[in-house]
Amino acid sequence: MSRGFKILVEGDYACFTRNEFKAERVSYDVPTPGALEGMLKSIYWKPAIRYVIDEIIVFNPIDFMNVRRNEVKEKIPFKRIKGKMNGNANELEIYTSECRTQRAAMILKNVKYGISFHFELTNLKNENEVDGEKKHYNIIKRRLEKGQFFRQPCFGCSEFPVKRIELVDEFDMNMISNEIIEAGDVDLGFMCYRVNFKDRGIPINGDWENPKFSDSATTVYYHPHMIDGVIDVKRYKEELRC
Repeated sequence: MSRGFKILVEGDYACFTRNEFKAERVSYDVPTPGALEGMLKSIYWKPAIRYVIDEIIVFNPIDFMNVRRNEVKEKIPFKRIKGKMNGNANELEIYTSECRTQRAAMILKNVKYGISFHFELTNLKNENEVDGEKKHYNIIKRRLEKGQFFRQPCFGCSEFPVKRIELVDEFDMNMISNEIIEAGDVDLGFMCYRVNFKDRGIPINGDWENPKFSDSATTVYYHPHMIDGVIDVKRYKEELRC
């Protein structure tokens, strides 16, 4: 048994990066299911559940813009941070003037999506739970109604936050723009569905208190169509390809 939700999300900008472009970021025309799963995990996440995107509705016209930003191309290694916590004399500074680089990006603007999703139990870390599915459903529902999250939900990249999330009973299809409706059946080509990590969310050291996870992963693709603004993800999910 699964329990589902419908939400409306809006934002000024979004970037669902095509992984075939290495140097510069170029967004897909529409969100990837994996990016939306990540957004939902910012609202509520436990190892005991996984989110499944069923349907995506694109309300606003697909509008791109080009931006150029200064980015820092380095990050502090985790080993140095851990060593500093243990009292070692490690330097944790990064001087942006020395490792700054400019990158261009083609991003989406003025985005609004309807997302239909449900969650499933993973049987991880929930062996002592009673009525676990009902408990998770009520927590997710309450957090969506109150607009709560434990980190800022975003559209693909952390610098593009979600400005509004609204839990709804049904989507108002009259809100879909005429431009999207007139496009009819749009072949979106092969898109990233999600990234599957080989550890399947289970610590490779078997220790949930001090977990270590694998960085090894594979990208899964699917070939969706957007018909009158609606992407029936669950239909095209049957044709996933690595």
